[in-house]
Amino acid sequence: MWYVYIIRSIRFPNQIYIGATSDLKRRMVAHNAGKSSHTAKFTPWDLCWYCAFPDKFRALEFERYLKSHSGRAFANKRLCAAPPKTKLHQESTNDL
Repeated sequence: MWYVYIIRSIRFPNQIYIGATSDLKRRMVAHNAGKSSHTAKFTPWDLCWYCAFPDKFRALEFERYLKSHSGRAFANKRLCAAPPKTKLHQESTNDL
């Protein structure tokens, strides 16, 4: 079984990472331990969404789609919604 997953940084909620793995628990431990160069600077991470696939090929194919422009839009809207804007950000945009 292979998994495609989306994680969101707890300290930097606008940072997400999309990945694929055959061992989701081990991969989450690695992300939170800073053992992945792409995610180390934004630890800790929270699992936002995942899906199981019967084989590696299908998982990597869907991961590639989620990393595309339209795939990211789909993921942000349907799978792992963006965090709400902070009150400070809302006030500053109202001043425009």
